[in-house]
Amino acid sequence: MNIPAAARAQAQDLLDFIDASPSPWHAVQQCEQRLQAAGFSRLEESERWNLLPGGRHYTVRGGSSIIAFIVGRDAAKAAGLTLIGAHTDSPGLRLKPKPAEDSAGMVRLGVEVYGGPILATFADRDLSLAGRVNVRTADGFASHLLRFDTPLLRLPNLAIHMNREVNEAGLKFNKQTELPLLLGVAADGTTAEARFRQPLADKLGVAPADLLTWELVAWDTQKGSFWGVDGEFIADSQLDNLASCHAALSALLATGSPAGSCLVALFDHEEVGSESAAGAGGSFVADVVARLAAGAGLDAEDQRRMLAQSFFISADMAHAWNPNFPAAYEPCHRALVNGGPVIKSNANQRYATSADSAARFMGFCAKAGVPCQQYAHRTDLGCGSTIGPIVAARLGVASVDVGSPMWAMHSIRESAGVLDHSYMIAALTAAFAD
Repeated sequence: MNIPAAARAQAQDLLDFIDASPSPWHAVQQCEQRLQAAGFSRLEESERWNLLPGGRHYTVRGGSSIIAFIVGRDAAKAAGLTLIGAHTDSPGLRLKPKPAEDSAGMVRLGVEVYGGPILATFADRDLSLAGRVNVRTADGFASHLLRFDTPLLRLPNLAIHMNREVNEAGLKFNKQTELPLLLGVAADGTTAEARFRQPLADKLGVAPADLLTWELVAWDTQKGSFWGVDGEFIADSQLDNLASCHAALSALLATGSPAGSCLVALFDHEEVGSESAAGAGGSFVADVVARLAAGAGLDAEDQRRMLAQSFFISADMAHAWNPNFPAAYEPCHRALVNGGPVIKSNANQRYATSADSAARFMGFCAKAGVPCQQYAHRTDLGCGSTIGPIVAARLGVASVDVGSPMWAMHSIRESAGVLDHSYMIAALTAAFAD
């Protein structure tokens, strides 16, 4: 398979983005750095905004959700908005507030399961810690990003000699008793709590007693890679959904002076239902849209006219056809890796796609010169959902759900196609230029 150099460069940039983003807070930091380098300025929600045509801005909520936008040059009530949404979080394991325990001389860290990961894939991986930590200061506390690049943790498998049915019954973990992660050997005269706190304190250059609270994830330290005979595939953690975040941001950064305002909204907490202040179920995107309308001098009537002319693209990854499990797929809806962006449909509104919005996205793909595919889930299998229906309901705008096809969704090591990421960037860029 011929992979153009430009597509390979975009895929490498995606892998670099993911490898620098082991947590949602790091992902937002990476987005900020790219936006600032492109001339976008940060706006604080607590301050007044002065929005002028052509303005390029972004705002952050909760440290893990970010909305970036370019103010359109034409009257907002007529031009409407083009919005692309994705999510910064991925399923996995997160440390509890008091995680450390001494278990027969071994220090284990208690975790909670976040979202719906394939737990078996976390076994025997080189895991470490990343996220944010709040540290005591004279005025209260300060929040710091934290990331360990070297492996600190492990979830060792039980030997097959003690789990003879593992290959027939599958690898299963009791979430309470068998998922705690091994940190190290308990030191004489040192508590498990102190053994856990010390490396965090050393990394941040503070006293262990000044560590107040944390939100830390267990992440896989193996870097992303190309694979396949022609290097036509990529593998990494968090392709769902940092690949869509990267594609949406790349499209926005490639956009010049659009007629209508263009907006990228990257939300936290999609994997656990989106119902949070920083999630798609909160007010974040509606608040930014209202401020865009106010900045354009629109009254309530004209704001509704603006939304009636708007379009929302929910970008989340799609299930690629896996030739090892053909019975898992709906006939005639087999999305192929490197076959182009996938339009996802569900009659029960688990996806926001309608016939009209699907046709509109097909037009973007045609304009960009890229192929597209359609996907529907097997009727006898439960269908996952996205931020698409949530944002569509909150804003009342025409919406479509799309994504790049991938294998092993919610594994700690997912796979996708090099060409598909290039195709998605091109389609989203065409949507902003429409």
